Amino acid sequence: MESTLRNLNLTFVTKKDGFNQVLFDGGNTIFYFRIMPTASSKKPLFWIDLEMTGLDDNVDRILEVAVVITDQSLKTLESYHRVVFQEPEVLARMNDWCKKTHGESGLTAAVPSGAPLAEVEKELLELIGRHFSARDRVVLVGNSVGNDKRFVDRYLPEFAKRLHYRVIDVSSFKEIFRERFGIEFEKKNTHRAVDDIHESIAELAHYLSFVKIEEKDGKAK
Repeated sequence: MESTLRNLNLTFVTKKDGFNQVLFDGGNTIFYFRIMPTASSKKPLFWIDLEMTGLDDNVDRILEVAVVITDQSLKTLESYHRVVFQEPEVLARMNDWCKKTHGESGLTAAVPSGAPLAEVEKELLELIGRHFSARDRVVLVGNSVGNDKRFVDRYLPEFAKRLHYRVIDVSSFKEIFRERFGIEFEKKNTHRAVDDIHESIAELAHYLSFVKIEEKDGKAK
């Protein structure tokens, strides 16, 4: 969109990256600015869950990746899921807990036909591109999501470049609501990435249901 303020000879240009450019006299840039999003256009939430061969990112590997994009009301906008291929020796190095858990869930059996990690990373970047501007830094959301981010930083470096240093950890809500208010959320803990994300979304919704913020007109929202 382009419009001219005739008296000042200024041109207002809305750019694709969400920033706006004001030009003077047909070409010289005066300044850039960005209109902050309204409540209806706030950035979506990028929920992520990984299943790994263990918790040590120095030696363990990613087996499964799931992402759910929601709006701020926690309504699903898009979902993504891939099992990641790993060599048999990687699976053989899993500890007993992982062998039992991933074996019973069916994840171990699915790994030999999984997608290459490079392909998964490419798809994650495309997913970000569909929901965020090129200038946005994506905040990861999930349960104990700092663990997931460590594996992302090590094994998905191009994806990691798009991420914000902040995270939204549902576990923080868990600790506060349980210890201070005695409020808990019961989870099934299937240890499959898609199921775990949806449980995390439901868990955050549960905690937020106790939060009432009064607007200026006296109504709670």
